Amino acid sequence: MIPDHPREVATVSPILPDEAIRAVLAERIDTHRQSHGIVVGVIAPHGRRVVAHGRMGRDDPRPVETDTLFEIGSITKPFTALLLADMVARGEVALADPLAKYLPGGVNAPIRAGRTVTLADLATHTSGLPSLPDDFAPRDIGNPYADYTLAQLYGFLSRFVPTTEIGTSFGYSNLGYGLLGQALAHRAGTGYAGLVAARIAAPLGMTSTMIAVSGEAAERFAPAHGADLAPVAHWDLPALAGAGALRSTARDLMHFIEAALGYRESRLAEAFAAMLQLRRPTGLPGAAIGLGWMIEEIEDDTLVWHNGGTGGHRSFAGYRVKAGTGVVVLSNTSAQLGIDDIGRHLLDGRLPLTPAPKPRVAMELAADRLEPHVGRYRLTPELILTVTREGARLYVQATGQPQIEIFAESPLAFFAREVDAQFVFEMDGTGRAGRLILHQGGGTAPAERLPGAV
Repeated sequence: MIPDHPREVATVSPILPDEAIRAVLAERIDTHRQSHGIVVGVIAPHGRRVVAHGRMGRDDPRPVETDTLFEIGSITKPFTALLLADMVARGEVALADPLAKYLPGGVNAPIRAGRTVTLADLATHTSGLPSLPDDFAPRDIGNPYADYTLAQLYGFLSRFVPTTEIGTSFGYSNLGYGLLGQALAHRAGTGYAGLVAARIAAPLGMTSTMIAVSGEAAERFAPAHGADLAPVAHWDLPALAGAGALRSTARDLMHFIEAALGYRESRLAEAFAAMLQLRRPTGLPGAAIGLGWMIEEIEDDTLVWHNGGTGGHRSFAGYRVKAGTGVVVLSNTSAQLGIDDIGRHLLDGRLPLTPAPKPRVAMELAADRLEPHVGRYRLTPELILTVTREGARLYVQATGQPQIEIFAESPLAFFAREVDAQFVFEMDGTGRAGRLILHQGGGTAPAERLPGAV
């Protein structure tokens, strides 16, 4: 147990007790092998508590705990959105300001039908920008964003032509949030990391929220692991920092959620409130996007949340507005089952935990049986699945995503262990696959082979 909030609100039904949370974590880690270590932070009107289970890493037996440092991935986005809302409150920017106003000279912003991208468009994923730029081609797929430069980012922006109406259609964009972070830092005359430190971390007492990890913090930084529980690299996002570069702890993220709920007083209160005032539809029933937060209207309350994932960590943070409860979940493994369901279930017991994935049995295929599947397959105009072979092992990589290994269930059907997905190849009569069918999340999507070699 860690100290109570600075102030309290009316009593509500408690979240699961520690023993029940620990049982969920033990099942996820010890039984289903979906992580090496998970930390859960619970915020309620009368205080907060932390439940942790597991170890720092495969090769590090130290237990994970309140001050273990994790990559929080896309939970960085609410931080970027809070910076925006705070700068609006300070009169430094306006939501309707065009992005172009805060770009370096010579960099152009997209325009469609006379409408240009605004800061609000970026913050609500309605900018018309793709998830990632078309020149995103990492040299090291284990750390895919590390070598993408700001010059490349601005070059892509200047030549990009939107294919959808700006400000109307929801399309999740890491690129957009990376640009928003750069624009706000440019306006403030500082770097993104320094802006977060000065305007969010310091006022909220978040002493372990950072991008560059060194010194004592490095000792608390959990190693990253893939779905097979083997170590992988931490991620660096220099040009797109505002989309997912932050590292933090359960303690610090609980400070952040407490401030959003009004338990922790700060000059950011107005900005936190503003994050929920502007809402745009996502296309899902009862769901909207605010400034940085996903917002869902549930039966008797409003659920506000975001998740995050890197190549080796998973994260979830959210709260219920009326109930005054919040949850943070951090894992040192990027596994198939994830942790979103834990966070959502703790916030609302009516939302179920995800059943463990059914075990699949892989068969061995010789390299010459795999070679016909190698190629590039277009899933959408902006999303290409690239299938490659290394010896008798087959890999698939979606545009802007890490490469994952896929395993044969039959000569034509393959499955992934890192995500719940199946890939079925259809032969075209020429001795190679002409189409790939992706089965994921209850849906089916065909991807036609593109001409040319990989």
